[in-house]
Parts: sequence; C-alpha cells; structure tokens
Amino acid sequence: MKREIIVTDKAPQAIGTYSQAVKTGSTVYLSGQIPLVPETMELVAGDMEAQIRRVFDNLAAVCAAAGGTLTDIAKLNIFLTDLSHFPLVNQVMATYFQQPYPARAAVGVAALPKGAAVEMDAVMVLGG
Repeated sequence: MKREIIVTDKAPQAIGTYSQAVKTGSTVYLSGQIPLVPETMELVAGDMEAQIRRVFDNLAAVCAAAGGTLTDIAKLNIFLTDLSHFPLVNQVMATYFQQPYPARAAVGVAALPKGAAVEMDAVMVLGG
C-alpha cells in the first residue's frame, strides 16, 4: 500500500528523523507533538493549560493537512512528565472533542524533548 508523507507549516517541523504524519490508505499516523509554536519552534509561553492547548492545536493542524479533523482520531496517546496534570488534560480535551471520544492512553514519563511537560501522538482514520 502506498504511503503519503503529511507536511504542514501550521504545525512544528520535525525536530528529528521523522515525518509529521504518514498516511497509509485511510489511516494516518501522527507523530508526537509537543507544545512548540510552529513559527518560532520554541515552547509556548504560559502555564500547563497553554501547553496542552498548543499540543491539541498542533495535532489539529496535522490532521487538517491530512484531510481530517481531531474528531477523526481513533487513538490518542498522552505523555506527561507529571501525572497530576491528568485532570487538566481531561478538562482541556473536553473543549476539543465531543463524544464518542477516541481510545486513549495517558502515561507518566521522566522527560520529554525540549523540556516539554506534555506530548501527544495519535492514529486518525479518515472517512469512517
């Protein structure tokens, strides 16, 4: 099956050897997004809520570049350096998603790239 590489300047450019997303058939695999501002490639200023919102905005931009939206996400993975932020993730996520929600995992990790406190990746299914 043919693979299509998804690229957009509305989300941070890759900071390593990966693509923003890869589309295979109707499935899109979105790489992890941290709260980088696409124009500056610096972490967003502000509190944890600002970081979480920036990550969702970055994911939304990659979804749009692939022809979808956040509502097309089937599986969302959330990585937090402090699991005490889990309730805030739920609160912010409720402003971006409506039921039925995607399947999801939330994992506590020791560190994330560039000192970010949150990272998310996803699998999106188009046309479903």
